[in-house]
Amino acid sequence: MALVLNDRVKVTSTTTGTGAFALGAAATGFESFATGIGNNNTTYYCIFNQGTNEFEVGLGTLDATSANLTRTTILSSSNSDAIVTFTGGTKDVFCTIPASKSVYLDASGVPVGAASNGFAVAMAIAL
Repeated sequence: MALVLNDRVKVTSTTTGTGAFALGAAATGFESFATGIGNNNTTYYCIFNQGTNEFEVGLGTLDATSANLTRTTILSSSNSDAIVTFTGGTKDVFCTIPASKSVYLDASGVPVGAASNGFAVAMAIAL
């Protein structure tokens, strides 16, 4: 099992509750989780229930067929950053890079973010 990130991975789902999400077909112009992430891998995801305020961002694990996404670790959500009990409706489920896990450069080119100290040291060594 590896952590895999990929651009333009997005599907829909009608799953409700707090369990694993059954993943539907890829949205037009996007890849499925099976194609973009792969069986048994983990990825950062976002789930948004269309027409509501329900959302969740976290680390998820795909099953052996990439048909289901288990919500392993919740990073942020509309439920005070706890797991969301999703209600009925169509949900967008997509691969993302959570802000709390990213490292980026500020306007002056200085690394900031969750792991910026380690990033700055590694860059200094590499240069």
